[in-house]
Amino acid sequence: MVKKLIALLFMLAIAYFSHTPHLQVTDPGTWNNPSVWDHNATIGSVLNPSGEFFTAYSYGFNTEFILRKIAHITFFGILALLFYWNLRESKTRYIKAWILLALFAFIDEVHQAFIVGRDGRIVDVLVDSFGGALFLFLYYLIKKSKKA
Repeated sequence: MVKKLIALLFMLAIAYFSHTPHLQVTDPGTWNNPSVWDHNATIGSVLNPSGEFFTAYSYGFNTEFILRKIAHITFFGILALLFYWNLRESKTRYIKAWILLALFAFIDEVHQAFIVGRDGRIVDVLVDSFGGALFLFLYYLIKKSKKA
């Protein structure tokens, strides 16, 4: 029960930051900006293959960008481990945890596309999924080394 609660709280924390407009990792003062929905966005406009969701980043490669991607990898890596620890033992436990993580990452990025001052990107789903795979792989290596 505690593991499930921790995973839920972690997902809510990620959703909270995704719901925060104009969030800057380098400026903690922006971490609690009041949310503003983009009322012009629709699921069709967000998931349109020629829309912003499927394009590259429009902002530069700077400290904010690097810290933001490190945060994506770290937070979603931890979430992948939380998913893993909440699943029953099985041969496919790592894969199931990663799939759950990738689905949550996709939903989170779609959610961001509806928030003014935020943009959801399929590239971030890939970054988040990479973070989950990396943390799960490192955990696998640690478990394997302890058995040897």
